[in-house]
Amino acid sequence: MATMQLDIVTAERLVSSEEVELLVVPGINGELGILPRHAPLLTALAPGEIRVVKNGEESFVAISGGFMEVIGNKVTILADTAERADEIDAERAEEALARAQEQLDTRSADIDLGRAMASIRKSQARLKVARRRRPRREPGAPRSG
Repeated sequence: MATMQLDIVTAERLVSSEEVELLVVPGINGELGILPRHAPLLTALAPGEIRVVKNGEESFVAISGGFMEVIGNKVTILADTAERADEIDAERAEEALARAQEQLDTRSADIDLGRAMASIRKSQARLKVARRRRPRREPGAPRSG
């Protein structure tokens, strides 16, 4: 199967660099599916999960937003933050979500509504990815091993 190079980077580190078959990212206007030899593209990304398919296996990365560039057969994601499923502490993510929701519920005059909403979206993405810890096969893909 055809592949493309995927690099996911943050200001702190290289999160992932690998050849992949399919990529689904959270665009600001909805999900975007990227296959090898995709047309050139530069777009902003929303907080959410990135679904990566490699050798018929799915893996997931939570991001809090960023940008994606597709040029040639290479995809570069510059993420504000990015965490693979095995890096996420689900309990801490749940606590962060509860704190952000509590801030919204109290609606004090000094609350930064935009920041609270961004925190909720980030925590929800982290929880969703954390709950997908084990890689899954793409439907119809052969079993490995």
